[in-house]
Amino acid sequence: MNIQLQRPLAIFDLETTGTNTVSDRIVEIAIVKTFPNGEQQRKRRLVNPQMPIPKGAEDIHGISDEMVKDAPTFKEIANEINQFLDNCDIGGYNSNKFDIPVLVEEFLRVGLDFNISGRKFVDVQKVFHKMEQRTLGAAYKFYCQKSLEDAHTAEADAMATWEVMEAQIIRYPNIGNTVDSILAFTGEEKFVDLSRRFILQNDIVVFNFGKHKGKSVSDVLRHEPQYYDWMMKGDFSLHTKQIISEILNQTLLKK
Repeated sequence: MNIQLQRPLAIFDLETTGTNTVSDRIVEIAIVKTFPNGEQQRKRRLVNPQMPIPKGAEDIHGISDEMVKDAPTFKEIANEINQFLDNCDIGGYNSNKFDIPVLVEEFLRVGLDFNISGRKFVDVQKVFHKMEQRTLGAAYKFYCQKSLEDAHTAEADAMATWEVMEAQIIRYPNIGNTVDSILAFTGEEKFVDLSRRFILQNDIVVFNFGKHKGKSVSDVLRHEPQYYDWMMKGDFSLHTKQIISEILNQTLLKK
Protein backbone atom coordinates (compact mmCIF):
# COMPACT_ATOMS: atom_id res chain seq x y z
CA MET A 1 0.00 0.00 0.00
CA ASN A 2 1.46 3.33 -1.07
CA ILE A 3 -0.59 5.74 1.03
CA GLN A 4 0.02 6.02 4.77
CA LEU A 5 -3.23 6.32 6.70
CA GLN A 6 -3.78 7.57 10.22
CA ARG A 7 -7.36 6.31 10.22
CA PRO A 8 -9.61 4.45 7.76
CA LEU A 9 -10.19 6.03 4.35
CA ALA A 10 -13.53 5.27 2.68
CA ILE A 11 -13.48 5.73 -1.08
CA PHE A 12 -17.04 5.67 -2.37
CA ASP A 13 -19.06 6.22 -5.52
CA LEU A 14 -22.73 6.83 -6.17
CA GLU A 15 -25.01 6.20 -9.10
CA THR A 16 -28.05 8.46 -8.98
CA THR A 17 -31.26 9.49 -10.72
CA GLY A 18 -29.54 12.64 -12.00
CA THR A 19 -27.04 15.39 -11.27
CA ASN A 20 -29.00 17.70 -8.97
CA THR A 21 -27.43 17.38 -5.51
CA VAL A 22 -30.60 18.62 -3.83
CA SER A 23 -33.41 16.74 -5.58
CA ASP A 24 -31.89 13.60 -7.13
CA ARG A 25 -31.60 10.28 -5.32
CA ILE A 26 -29.10 7.45 -4.91
CA VAL A 27 -29.75 4.21 -6.82
CA GLU A 28 -26.44 2.51 -6.00
CA ILE A 29 -23.68 3.08 -3.46
CA ALA A 30 -20.34 1.29 -3.25
CA ILE A 31 -17.64 1.88 -0.65
CA VAL A 32 -14.05 0.63 -0.48
CA LYS A 33 -12.86 1.16 3.10
CA THR A 34 -9.11 0.84 3.65
CA PHE A 35 -7.60 0.61 7.12
CA PRO A 36 -4.14 1.90 8.13
CA ASN A 37 -2.83 -1.69 8.11
CA GLY A 38 -3.91 -2.17 4.48
CA GLU A 39 -6.96 -4.30 5.23
CA GLN A 40 -9.93 -3.48 3.01
CA GLN A 41 -13.67 -3.91 3.41
CA ARG A 42 -16.20 -3.34 0.63
CA LYS A 43 -19.88 -2.58 0.71
CA ARG A 44 -22.26 -2.25 -2.25
CA ARG A 45 -26.00 -1.72 -2.17
CA LEU A 46 -28.66 -1.02 -4.77
CA VAL A 47 -31.15 1.53 -3.49
CA ASN A 48 -34.80 2.14 -4.35
CA PRO A 49 -34.89 5.92 -4.96
CA GLN A 50 -38.69 6.04 -4.59
CA MET A 51 -38.89 7.98 -7.84
CA PRO A 52 -38.61 7.00 -11.52
CA ILE A 53 -35.08 6.73 -12.90
CA PRO A 54 -34.89 8.98 -15.98
CA LYS A 55 -33.83 7.29 -19.21
CA GLY A 56 -30.81 9.59 -19.51
CA ALA A 57 -29.52 8.42 -16.13
CA GLU A 58 -30.30 4.76 -16.90
CA ASP A 59 -28.38 5.04 -20.18
CA ILE A 60 -25.29 6.08 -18.21
CA HIS A 61 -25.27 3.62 -15.31
CA GLY A 62 -27.54 0.85 -16.62
CA ILE A 63 -29.72 0.71 -13.49
CA SER A 64 -33.44 0.54 -14.28
CA ASP A 65 -36.61 0.93 -12.23
CA GLU A 66 -37.08 -2.84 -12.49
CA MET A 67 -33.62 -3.49 -10.98
CA VAL A 68 -34.31 -1.40 -7.86
CA LYS A 69 -38.03 -2.01 -7.30
CA ASP A 70 -37.30 -4.61 -4.59
CA ALA A 71 -34.15 -2.91 -3.27
CA PRO A 72 -34.21 -1.21 0.15
CA THR A 73 -34.84 2.52 0.36
CA PHE A 74 -32.04 4.74 1.61
CA LYS A 75 -33.90 5.13 4.91
CA GLU A 76 -33.71 1.37 5.40
CA ILE A 77 -29.92 1.24 4.93
CA ALA A 78 -28.96 4.68 6.29
CA ASN A 79 -27.79 3.43 9.70
CA GLU A 80 -25.80 0.63 8.07
CA ILE A 81 -24.00 3.08 5.76
CA ASN A 82 -23.46 5.61 8.54
CA GLN A 83 -21.87 2.98 10.78
CA PHE A 84 -19.67 1.70 7.94
CA LEU A 85 -18.35 5.24 7.41
CA ASP A 86 -17.89 5.96 11.12
CA ASN A 87 -14.46 7.42 11.98
CA CYS A 88 -13.42 7.43 8.31
CA ASP A 89 -11.94 10.10 6.14
CA ILE A 90 -13.84 10.18 2.84
CA GLY A 91 -12.59 10.00 -0.73
CA GLY A 92 -13.90 9.69 -4.25
CA TYR A 93 -13.76 11.01 -7.79
CA ASN A 94 -15.44 14.44 -8.05
CA SER A 95 -16.83 13.49 -4.64
CA ASN A 96 -16.45 16.88 -2.96
CA LYS A 97 -18.80 18.55 -5.43
CA PHE A 98 -21.25 15.72 -6.08
CA ASP A 99 -21.14 12.40 -4.20
CA ILE A 100 -20.63 13.79 -0.69
CA PRO A 101 -23.33 16.50 -0.98
CA VAL A 102 -25.80 13.93 -2.37
CA LEU A 103 -25.00 11.44 0.41
CA VAL A 104 -25.37 14.04 3.15
CA GLU A 105 -28.70 15.19 1.68
CA GLU A 106 -29.94 11.59 1.78
CA PHE A 107 -28.90 11.27 5.44
CA LEU A 108 -30.58 14.54 6.41
CA ARG A 109 -33.70 13.60 4.47
CA VAL A 110 -34.19 10.56 6.72
CA GLY A 111 -33.30 12.43 9.92
CA LEU A 112 -29.66 11.33 10.32
CA ASP A 113 -26.98 13.95 10.90
CA PHE A 114 -23.83 12.81 9.06
CA ASN A 115 -21.11 14.73 10.86
CA ILE A 116 -18.53 16.20 8.46
CA SER A 117 -16.62 17.99 11.22
CA GLY A 118 -13.09 16.63 11.64
CA ARG A 119 -13.27 14.44 8.55
CA LYS A 120 -10.89 14.90 5.63
CA PHE A 121 -12.21 14.76 2.07
CA VAL A 122 -9.83 13.51 -0.61
CA ASP A 123 -11.05 14.15 -4.15
CA VAL A 124 -8.83 12.14 -6.50
CA GLN A 125 -10.15 14.10 -9.48
CA LYS A 126 -8.48 17.24 -8.16
CA VAL A 127 -5.00 15.65 -8.33
CA PHE A 128 -5.75 14.28 -11.78
CA HIS A 129 -7.08 17.58 -13.12
CA LYS A 130 -4.09 19.46 -11.81
CA MET A 131 -1.81 17.02 -13.61
CA GLU A 132 -3.63 15.60 -16.64
CA GLN A 133 -7.14 17.07 -17.18
CA ARG A 134 -9.05 13.87 -18.04
CA THR A 135 -12.00 11.64 -17.00
CA LEU A 136 -11.93 8.68 -14.60
CA GLY A 137 -11.69 6.19 -17.49
CA ALA A 138 -8.76 8.12 -18.97
CA ALA A 139 -7.19 8.44 -15.52
CA TYR A 140 -7.42 4.68 -15.02
CA LYS A 141 -5.84 4.06 -18.43
CA PHE A 142 -3.14 6.68 -17.85
CA TYR A 143 -2.12 5.73 -14.30
CA CYS A 144 -2.93 2.02 -14.16
CA GLN A 145 -2.57 1.00 -17.83
CA LYS A 146 -5.94 -0.72 -17.66
CA SER A 147 -9.28 -0.20 -19.37
CA LEU A 148 -12.12 0.58 -16.98
CA GLU A 149 -14.58 -2.26 -17.48
CA ASP A 150 -18.11 -1.74 -16.13
CA ALA A 151 -17.66 2.05 -16.01
CA HIS A 152 -20.55 3.79 -14.25
CA THR A 153 -21.14 0.89 -11.94
CA ALA A 154 -20.45 2.23 -8.48
CA GLU A 155 -18.19 -0.62 -7.31
CA ALA A 156 -16.01 -0.55 -10.43
CA ASP A 157 -15.68 3.24 -10.27
CA ALA A 158 -14.88 3.24 -6.54
CA MET A 159 -12.22 0.52 -6.93
CA ALA A 160 -10.72 2.26 -9.98
CA THR A 161 -10.54 5.52 -8.01
CA TRP A 162 -8.63 3.76 -5.23
CA GLU A 163 -6.16 2.31 -7.74
CA VAL A 164 -5.72 5.70 -9.44
CA MET A 165 -4.90 7.34 -6.10
CA GLU A 166 -2.34 4.64 -5.31
CA ALA A 167 -0.73 5.14 -8.74
CA GLN A 168 -0.72 8.93 -8.32
CA ILE A 169 1.28 8.60 -5.11
CA ILE A 170 3.96 6.65 -6.99
CA ARG A 171 4.00 8.93 -10.03
CA TYR A 172 4.02 12.24 -8.14
CA PRO A 173 6.32 12.05 -5.10
CA ASN A 174 5.67 15.75 -4.47
CA ILE A 175 2.07 15.07 -3.40
CA GLY A 176 3.28 12.88 -0.54
CA ASN A 177 1.69 9.70 0.70
CA THR A 178 -0.69 10.85 3.42
CA VAL A 179 -4.18 12.28 3.35
CA ASP A 180 -2.82 15.55 4.76
CA SER A 181 -0.10 15.87 2.13
CA ILE A 182 -2.54 15.19 -0.72
CA LEU A 183 -4.92 17.83 0.65
CA ALA A 184 -2.05 20.27 0.98
CA PHE A 185 -1.28 19.70 -2.71
CA THR A 186 -4.85 19.93 -4.01
CA GLY A 187 -5.80 22.76 -1.68
CA GLU A 188 -8.18 21.96 1.15
CA GLU A 189 -11.32 24.00 0.66
CA LYS A 190 -12.51 25.93 3.69
CA PHE A 191 -16.18 25.36 3.00
CA VAL A 192 -18.76 25.27 5.78
CA ASP A 193 -21.67 23.66 3.96
CA LEU A 194 -21.33 21.14 1.18
CA SER A 195 -23.04 23.38 -1.39
CA ARG A 196 -20.36 26.04 -0.76
CA ARG A 197 -22.94 28.69 0.12
CA PHE A 198 -20.85 29.51 3.21
CA ILE A 199 -17.05 29.54 3.49
CA LEU A 200 -14.50 30.47 6.12
CA GLN A 201 -12.54 33.69 5.77
CA ASN A 202 -10.16 34.45 8.63
CA ASP A 203 -12.09 31.92 10.74
CA ILE A 204 -15.36 33.80 10.15
CA VAL A 205 -18.27 32.15 8.32
CA VAL A 206 -19.23 34.37 5.37
CA PHE A 207 -21.70 34.13 2.52
CA ASN A 208 -20.26 32.79 -0.73
CA PHE A 209 -23.11 33.90 -3.00
CA GLY A 210 -25.66 36.60 -3.65
CA LYS A 211 -25.94 40.16 -2.42
CA HIS A 212 -24.20 39.38 0.88
CA LYS A 213 -21.22 37.57 -0.61
CA GLY A 214 -18.17 38.09 1.60
CA LYS A 215 -20.22 39.32 4.56
CA SER A 216 -20.36 37.62 7.95
CA VAL A 217 -23.39 35.32 8.13
CA SER A 218 -23.90 36.18 11.81
CA ASP A 219 -23.84 39.92 11.08
CA VAL A 220 -26.36 39.58 8.25
CA LEU A 221 -28.72 37.45 10.35
CA ARG A 222 -28.47 39.92 13.21
CA HIS A 223 -29.38 42.92 11.06
CA GLU A 224 -31.55 41.25 8.41
CA PRO A 225 -33.28 38.26 10.06
CA GLN A 226 -35.73 37.95 7.17
CA TYR A 227 -32.83 36.71 5.03
CA TYR A 228 -32.86 33.52 7.11
CA ASP A 229 -36.57 33.02 6.34
CA TRP A 230 -35.90 33.56 2.64
CA MET A 231 -33.17 30.91 2.62
CA MET A 232 -35.23 28.40 4.59
CA LYS A 233 -38.06 28.73 2.04
CA GLY A 234 -35.69 28.67 -0.93
CA ASP A 235 -34.29 25.88 -3.07
CA PHE A 236 -31.22 25.33 -0.93
CA SER A 237 -29.88 21.99 0.25
CA LEU A 238 -30.94 20.58 3.60
CA HIS A 239 -27.32 20.76 4.74
CA THR A 240 -27.14 24.48 3.89
CA LYS A 241 -30.35 25.07 5.83
CA GLN A 242 -29.01 23.05 8.75
CA ILE A 243 -25.82 25.13 8.88
CA ILE A 244 -27.55 28.52 8.69
CA SER A 245 -29.96 27.39 11.42
CA GLU A 246 -27.00 26.50 13.63
CA ILE A 247 -25.40 29.89 12.95
CA LEU A 248 -28.69 31.67 13.73
CA ASN A 249 -29.00 29.83 17.05
CA GLN A 250 -25.42 30.71 17.98
CA THR A 251 -26.06 34.35 17.01
CA LEU A 252 -29.19 34.53 19.17
CA LEU A 253 -27.32 33.04 22.14
CA LYS A 254 -24.71 35.79 21.92
CA LYS A 255 -27.31 38.58 22.18
